[in-house]
Amino acid sequence: MAIHVHSSSQLGEKVETMIEWLASFGKTKNGGVTRLLYSESWFFAQEALKEKMNQCGLNAYYDDVGNLFGRAEGTEDSSSVILIGSHIDTVIDGGKYDGSYGIISGLLAVEYLLKHCGPPKKTIEVVSLCEEEGSRFPITYWGSGTITGKYTFEQIQELTDSQGIPFIKAMKDCGFGVGKFPSPLRNDIQCFIEMHIEQGRMLEQKGKALGIVSHIVGQRRYNITVIGESNHAGTTPMTDRRDAIVIASQLITSIADKAKSSGVMATVGKMIVKPNVPNVIAGEVMFTLDVRHHNEDLLQHFCLEIAQDLQRVSDQNGVNIIAEEWMKVKPVAMDSYLIKISTEVAKHQNLPYEFLVSGAGHDSQVFGAYCPTALFFVPSYKGISHSPKEFTDKLDLERGLKFLIEYLYQLAY
Repeated sequence: MAIHVHSSSQLGEKVETMIEWLASFGKTKNGGVTRLLYSESWFFAQEALKEKMNQCGLNAYYDDVGNLFGRAEGTEDSSSVILIGSHIDTVIDGGKYDGSYGIISGLLAVEYLLKHCGPPKKTIEVVSLCEEEGSRFPITYWGSGTITGKYTFEQIQELTDSQGIPFIKAMKDCGFGVGKFPSPLRNDIQCFIEMHIEQGRMLEQKGKALGIVSHIVGQRRYNITVIGESNHAGTTPMTDRRDAIVIASQLITSIADKAKSSGVMATVGKMIVKPNVPNVIAGEVMFTLDVRHHNEDLLQHFCLEIAQDLQRVSDQNGVNIIAEEWMKVKPVAMDSYLIKISTEVAKHQNLPYEFLVSGAGHDSQVFGAYCPTALFFVPSYKGISHSPKEFTDKLDLERGLKFLIEYLYQLAY
């Protein structure tokens, strides 16, 4: 049985209005948003959302790390929860849609269902996850990670932000982490649903309104250090040099070529050169390497090949090359049953959709290893994200919301 969602631009206007409203918390001079974990703007945004959840007919409450939930109690099954939402935090000077659209669309979808269909048979909770981006402290997915048991309080005891403020102090200053609220760890979540902007151009280029994510890529990140020998730029013959920057450049080019031929995404985003002086041969270069793919075997094979290349280049050039792996996240497949329902809803609404692999990490990646999970995208203008220029058209926002209303109806009603 399907629900007929009223065709009205009012839904789109409502989403757009709420996006702007939420963006006012942490708004920057050039129209972006900076809303870092446990900051003042973050806290005021969560408090405002809590009030909004109550106004929409939900029972709003926090857990002990600051994840915010709005609960619609099930009439037949209240023991397990259909959880829907996204993250409230942003990158520095980020966009107003990333994370926020997932929370707002979830809230408006449940509000619509409560108004037109009454209480759900199965309990639905809308969540505003406290943190995903890692923008303030050196940790990502703190919100979803504490719910699923990936993280505990022990893991943040020594963490500080760039100003030297301890994680634990920032959390306690907001009233969390002191046992005032329930433990974040949950064992009652039946499934997790996340709506998100695409942060890419695939949907826009193909003229599709909905992206149904099949997998989220795995990620490996490395710091690779080439240790050569500093020497005089004018007196050291080219044949006698152990030039760290030349060797690092050759490695980076080789990695990029390998990635293009294998289908893996490989990015060198940061480089530190020592001594970094114009007339001195570089003695040491550190560069980062970010590797991503949705197939774990292919990802592993690629990284092993790179390790072998590093050893070979080290031996050939008489330099020391050290690779330190500091991030290892496995690919996650989204739930096949939840995907099946989503295609049925999209077809019922004549919504053009595309199956996508997400190259970016999301809270769905954490939940996907813990419970059945579905991730959906709406188009992003020119694929721009993590920027004040981030934009999604009102029609696309509305289509995503209408899809979500019927999707939740199928799951909970």
